[in-house]
Amino acid sequence: MQKAIFCWSGGKDSSYCLYKILTEKLFDVKYLLTTINGKFKRISMHGVREELLDNQAESIGIPLLKVRVTEGTNDEYEKQMETILLKVKLEGIDNVIFGDIFLEDLRIYRENNLARVGMKGIFPLWKMDTTNLINDFIRRQFKAVICCTNDGYLGEEWVGREIDKSFIEQLPATVDPCGENGEYHTFCYDGPLFKNKINFTVGEGVYKALETKTDNVCVLPSNIMAKGFWFCDLLPKA
Repeated sequence: MQKAIFCWSGGKDSSYCLYKILTEKLFDVKYLLTTINGKFKRISMHGVREELLDNQAESIGIPLLKVRVTEGTNDEYEKQMETILLKVKLEGIDNVIFGDIFLEDLRIYRENNLARVGMKGIFPLWKMDTTNLINDFIRRQFKAVICCTNDGYLGEEWVGREIDKSFIEQLPATVDPCGENGEYHTFCYDGPLFKNKINFTVGEGVYKALETKTDNVCVLPSNIMAKGFWFCDLLPKA
């Protein structure tokens, strides 16, 4: 079985994709790879605390690698990512797995960066129907909470909500069921991928205008509508 690393965001698409890889024995996943805002110690764009990320990796049982960025620029991100990729390549790892579904420009960006270090991008969820995907996510008893919304699509009242049938039914028609256009991001805390449930409490909501930078390097689609983002602070709980 070919070795791979998995680009892990901590959200529902990552969880569903990794579960698919492991259960179907498609690749031998050696590491999870996550980009961290080095200043705030949170998952880039999602705003989830690093401690909760560590708890996820421990529960999944796969070692975690972290790309730390502080400037929030593509140049910094690409340099840090290349350093880690070159290290894992020495271990015979040539494949990098992503949970992207249909953002062509983002896929091209990823593949071009990987080509520079002689690695290949793998996209197991590519072109899947997002309504079917989110429904299967719920059917398999994954649990996730919304940790960030793009205010061009969803307001403050959506952060902290659970991903369930009610959530899907109430989504505006302009929002992709999986939030694939960057409408919302999630934190997955339970389900068949995890040995143990990740315990947390929902803290206060925080708004950050786009102009102040939310460490959104390389993750926003070209058709973004946001003026800013609502974040829900998730607090680790013993």
